[in-house]
Amino acid sequence: MEELLSRHRKEKKDLQNQITGMKKQATKSQRKQVNSKCIELQESLELKHSNEIKEWKSQNNMIDEIDKVEFEEDEITPEKLLEQLKLSAGEEEKTKKDDTATPALNQQPKKRRNRQKEKLAKRDAEIARMKEEARLEASKQPDLKKIEQDSLNHLYQLNKVKEFDIQPDGHCLFASILDQLQIRHKKNITEKDNPKYKDLDVYKLRKLACDYIRENKNDFIPYLFDESTMSLKDIDEYTKEMETTAKWGGEIEILALSKVFDCPISILMSGRATHKVNEQGTNPELKLVYYKHTYALGEHYNSLHDL
Repeated sequence: MEELLSRHRKEKKDLQNQITGMKKQATKSQRKQVNSKCIELQESLELKHSNEIKEWKSQNNMIDEIDKVEFEEDEITPEKLLEQLKLSAGEEEKTKKDDTATPALNQQPKKRRNRQKEKLAKRDAEIARMKEEARLEASKQPDLKKIEQDSLNHLYQLNKVKEFDIQPDGHCLFASILDQLQIRHKKNITEKDNPKYKDLDVYKLRKLACDYIRENKNDFIPYLFDESTMSLKDIDEYTKEMETTAKWGGEIEILALSKVFDCPISILMSGRATHKVNEQGTNPELKLVYYKHTYALGEHYNSLHDL
């Protein structure tokens, strides 16, 4: 049981981290949909944990205390039957309606109340209500996902590129840049005397970006202003989190990696001109596409391959 509860605590913590990320990245128009999804995930996990605990108790011949109390409340004892007989007899004498009186011995035990079923029904009703509200609100909003995709498809044709899907797992920016380096900087990767290209993966790219940011702090101060607190973020804390977690990368990391690999990086975006970073770079340009509305969890980067 301790092992089961320990796993449950970890799953709850992991889900909370996932929900925090979903809510953080949700736009205003997506907020209700994301909240509804979060509730579904939480309730689903709670139900899963409840069923696992019941299954464990059943396998180990243990009765849940709550079930035991409910069982005792509903159990018909001889004392309760005698009390029912007295009440029935008193009622007969008072009303003088023998034909309508029900013998106490024939009374059926009161059906036990299924509190878990009631709780699940209440939860399902609340989820259904929130889904309906979200659906009605969404029906009144423009289809931003379709508008964005149509615009990007047009840009793909103009620039003679096609997108290469990257998994939306928090590492999408670094995975997109990794894919670009592998197809556009092949020569540099094969050179044995170029250590920054050796054993490349998303974690090494995170480290290379953070190392550059720490070494050139003054260049990144304008990007680290937090409007919510009206103060500068601590660079050491920021880079530590970026380097050691799945925190989403953005413009700061794009600029840093463009300097590390001495190359321009361009980003296609719907409704805006192509954004280019470090145009003075001497190595081949890396090409990315930025999504704001298409992915449920929020912002996302994909890699672009030439046609």
